[in-house]
Amino acid sequence: MNLPLDIGGIKKILPHRYPFLLIDRVTECDGIKVIRGYKNVTANEEFFQGHFPGNPVMPGVLVIEAMAQMGAALLMQRFAGQDVYAYFAGIEKARFKRAVVPGDRLDLDVLVVRDRGSFAVIDGKATVDGQLACEATLMCMVGK
Repeated sequence: MNLPLDIGGIKKILPHRYPFLLIDRVTECDGIKVIRGYKNVTANEEFFQGHFPGNPVMPGVLVIEAMAQMGAALLMQRFAGQDVYAYFAGIEKARFKRAVVPGDRLDLDVLVVRDRGSFAVIDGKATVDGQLACEATLMCMVGK
């Protein structure tokens, strides 16, 4: 993976597209265990129209999804050229510590803690300006 990986490169790895592609850049990747990147959160995001009018907050489930997509970008490298996808298999220990709002840069750090080839357990952290916004343990599997 040539770094930094911009949105065009991310689209070559992940099948997600607007409005559900929730990572903008990959800034660091060791190819096996660690990946880092970010999402720029803008006022134009569709979900802010209803969550919540007058007090826009990024839904926590989408913060989790952004962490999962970052993890999928790491895992999918080993399956390049194959007709497979990375799927959620579980979530544990999800904790939300601060709201994510328009103008924030959501920094995403993912660490693989268990790797079984097509199944992985990852620890994800999402921060804004160095403050923890969310952390969770995510499981994902790769398949058709």
